[in-house]
Amino acid sequence: MAEAHAVDVVVLAESPMDAGILIEALNSSREGEFQLPWAQSRYLTIFTRFSREFLQPVFESERVSIRRLSLPARSEVLIAAVHFPSKLHWSGDSQSYECMELAKQIAALEDRVGHQRTVLLGDFNMNPFESGLVAAGGLNSVMSRRTASRSTRTVQGREYRFFYNPMWGHLGDLRGDTAGTYYYDNAQHVNYYWNVFDQVLIRPDLAGGFDSDKLKIITTVGRRSLVGHDGRPDATDSSDHLPIIFELRF
Repeated sequence: MAEAHAVDVVVLAESPMDAGILIEALNSSREGEFQLPWAQSRYLTIFTRFSREFLQPVFESERVSIRRLSLPARSEVLIAAVHFPSKLHWSGDSQSYECMELAKQIAALEDRVGHQRTVLLGDFNMNPFESGLVAAGGLNSVMSRRTASRSTRTVQGREYRFFYNPMWGHLGDLRGDTAGTYYYDNAQHVNYYWNVFDQVLIRPDLAGGFDSDKLKIITTVGRRSLVGHDGRPDATDSSDHLPIIFELRF
């Protein structure tokens, strides 16, 4: 997939494979092109075609990795990758509080580096409409680029920075046979079946360089299908989550 789409940055969550084997595979057709920058996160692995000196960590924890992408003759960007705990282990309330902590961390780093050109991506194990993602004190992400262009909103005299969340447009099957990135079936009265746990959120300062048509949930790689005959993610031969791909110009 990285080769077919000429991907510049690859972010993997909970990859069971050795990073050395992965980078060898990524470079099998273009030797030496991908690099593995230093990382501390136990749940995230990041590869890049850029020189690792251009992608420097500014914050690392087990489930969050935030990097400064500083390319020559380009404006600097913060890339924040996350992998939040599953609903099997954390309540919705705990997930929401973790979003609040992440929002504070990102805002503090933006203040430190002097800009708000941030892209946040990963496996949130939450849908775009859940409180941690939409609450003002959480990630404050909205479905409308126009609304996000206001930059902030004020609640009880406190100002909160917006994220634009284009993944709202991938809830349901209007764009294809798949209706999300993760499928879960249980015998409960409330069950969404399809979920969009894997997302990309963009600060308004970067939203102008985001092409919504380039944001895709990937179901095939060449001749290989990542979904089974029922259209659900093929957890046996691929992953229980479908990958997403997007393009951002800055």
